Amino acid sequence: MPSWQGKSKGNKLGYSIFIAILRYGGVYPAYFLLRFVAAYYFLFSWSSSRPIYKYFHTKAGFSRFKSLINLYRNYYVFGQTIIDKIVVMADMANKFTFDFDGEQHLRDIVSGGKGGILLSAHLGNWEVAGHLFKRLQARINIVMFDGEHERIKEYLSSVTGGRNVNIIVLKDDLSHIYAINDALSNQELVCMHADRFLPGNKTMTTDLLGSPAQFPLGPFLLASTFRVPVSAVFAFKESATHYHFYATEPRVYNGRRQQEQALKDFVGEMEVKIRKYPTQWFNYYDFWEDEATTAPGNSVS
Repeated sequence: MPSWQGKSKGNKLGYSIFIAILRYGGVYPAYFLLRFVAAYYFLFSWSSSRPIYKYFHTKAGFSRFKSLINLYRNYYVFGQTIIDKIVVMADMANKFTFDFDGEQHLRDIVSGGKGGILLSAHLGNWEVAGHLFKRLQARINIVMFDGEHERIKEYLSSVTGGRNVNIIVLKDDLSHIYAINDALSNQELVCMHADRFLPGNKTMTTDLLGSPAQFPLGPFLLASTFRVPVSAVFAFKESATHYHFYATEPRVYNGRRQQEQALKDFVGEMEVKIRKYPTQWFNYYDFWEDEATTAPGNSVS
């Protein structure tokens, strides 16, 4: 069964080096150093390279050679998105520009007075559009696994200052459900990824790029239980300093019988974006059921 293990690669020293470069040299020197880091993962991280190569070759339909080229590009773009995220979260000087498709949809959710759920995936880098959330003038709650190494989390928190967001950590005691309920009751936005699950979590299965894949039940259960507007949000890197943000028209799912519809709507949007931005797929494990011939390793992201 394909599943994510809830941990990330990387270490405090690596983050600190890149952040120092960002502070004193900006993103371009950091991008230059990143080329060597990407080459290291490309050459030596078989556990993460294997499923991404298979994704390019069997799902995106690229030749073996093009799949190898895009494997390196994938690592490089992934590293860029991490750098960009730190720059935006820490309010560092930058020249990032954005196109926004669907900003009015999010404004409609905010003005509706019921709160809302924003679903995304490990596809692109929607978090980098944080200043859009500032313009919305609504409190943002981000739901996430507590799978990062604590030292790295503490270091990044000290750099970014924990600005502009409230973190809701997924826990076994289900206390996060009450936190989400409180946020929605206060007419706030709740953001969560809807493409990964930990072993033992309940899942739903549907086709993505022509093959069955499992998705966590939780986000779609919440969407159909709370009956608040739901929008799928994504942001993709289109050049060194330019991003394109997308938000779908909000939809309300009335009752648990519409869980499957919520899943199909979300996965449909995912598939459109994957085909448009194939190198920005960042699930570094056997995502599809037909690829799960061995136990998945840790994710890079």
